[in-house]
Amino acid sequence: MRTIKVFAVVLLWAGLAGAQASRTWVSGVGDDANPCSRTAPCKTFAGAISKTAAGGEIDALDPAGYGALTITKAITIDGGGGQVASVLVSGTNGIVVQAGPSDVVILRNLRFNGIGTGINGIRWLAGKALFVESCYIFGFTNNGIDIAKSDGGKAYITDTTVENNGVSGLQSRNTVTNVQTTVDNSRFENNQFGIASEDFSRISVRHSDTSGNSSVGLLSEAVTAGPALLDVYDSTSSHNNIGLQAGGSGVTSVADITGLALFDNPQGIVNNAGGTTNTFHTNYNTNTGSPNGTFITPQ
Repeated sequence: MRTIKVFAVVLLWAGLAGAQASRTWVSGVGDDANPCSRTAPCKTFAGAISKTAAGGEIDALDPAGYGALTITKAITIDGGGGQVASVLVSGTNGIVVQAGPSDVVILRNLRFNGIGTGINGIRWLAGKALFVESCYIFGFTNNGIDIAKSDGGKAYITDTTVENNGVSGLQSRNTVTNVQTTVDNSRFENNQFGIASEDFSRISVRHSDTSGNSSVGLLSEAVTAGPALLDVYDSTSSHNNIGLQAGGSGVTSVADITGLALFDNPQGIVNNAGGTTNTFHTNYNTNTGSPNGTFITPQ
């Protein structure tokens, strides 16, 4: 009888040890062999996510680099208010989100540093919704935020700065199903393109800035399929080569603008093949160069 009881206790302990917690913790002085509790934190996001239940949360206790990560389930990762929880990567993506069709992923208070060789800061490939909140993304050879999906979905980017990346601060280029992205109170600066709404993308931008990008600040261009839509409200695009461009490949690409301020771009608004810019109410364009192609001002 005593042997049976001892065996049962061992099985119970093993089950509890393998259980996933709804909240786990990481620390620069942690260890991935730990249970990822607040008093015994893990060292990396990759180490913590396997011990975190779907829909749970990983929180950072202190400033540190927590490594690259692939997310395959609903999760919240929070770097902590006022701290510098970073993802510093070389030659790879920072965080790849490849979650299930009903999964929501939240990335909050994180710093992504590609140190000039990382590929994409955040790459979203699958999942229902992605929230990027109060993040700082820089130094990647491709895109700061790269949305490349076949299953639709919605992305929300707020209070985020994306700068000094090789291609786009934000690029959305998808297949088959439109992805809807909302950008609010964010900055996309010193990239090649600030925000690029491409194949099967509908991006809404408000209270944001796209400045100092070497090619185009705001781009609506379906490359091989479409359509592409970019709505811009109460925002600024300055010191780019082109402030706003619609079209280029001949596939239907539309930009709707209201309250857009275009300052010190050699060309303010450019409509190329397939592109249409619709202006609503008041916009400000102080640039040399004028729109070409189709330019509509609704009555």
